Amino acid sequence: MGVPQKAKPDFRSADDRARDPIAEPPAPGKLWVLTADEAFARVLALPGRGQDLVEVEMLTDAAARADDADLRRDAYGRRAGGGMLPGGNVTASAGETELHQEAQLFAHRVAQWLAEQHQKGRFTTLRIAAAPRFLGLLRKALSTPVAQAVIDDCPLDLVKLNRRDLTLKLFPPQPAVELPVRRSA
Repeated sequence: MGVPQKAKPDFRSADDRARDPIAEPPAPGKLWVLTADEAFARVLALPGRGQDLVEVEMLTDAAARADDADLRRDAYGRRAGGGMLPGGNVTASAGETELHQEAQLFAHRVAQWLAEQHQKGRFTTLRIAAAPRFLGLLRKALSTPVAQAVIDDCPLDLVKLNRRDLTLKLFPPQPAVELPVRRSA
């Protein structure tokens, strides 16, 4: 039997270690990334440090995509304008309310799917990059176990980035550390 190796000291603060989502990476494929907006949710897995993300699942909200243009066109006629009482200011429309409800339903559907996958043990750690409004809806919809698995979330709509660009954006390469060269006299 060999002598056990000592762990290398980590001189970073506890806060810095906590902010580094892959300082101690989970088992290969157990770190998932969710990119989402009101119509699409892409789930990808990081197979290992330095590797590109791989597609796991694509969830879509067909109703949001199909009805989006119809709801927006229909909403314009319902906006408040002339004919209002003085001092009145109504800015919301029925179409925007319907879009918001569709987004809420989709957020719940995505959260439910994630809960099922987490319960099956398919992922242990989750990073989320979602359109700002959808990120808020998603945060509210996540189950407690899934919310606890989230190590990072950012309000960015990255759903259309290709796998390589997404990998580089979320997991930038670590700069090589140069060690001082000892010169003999």
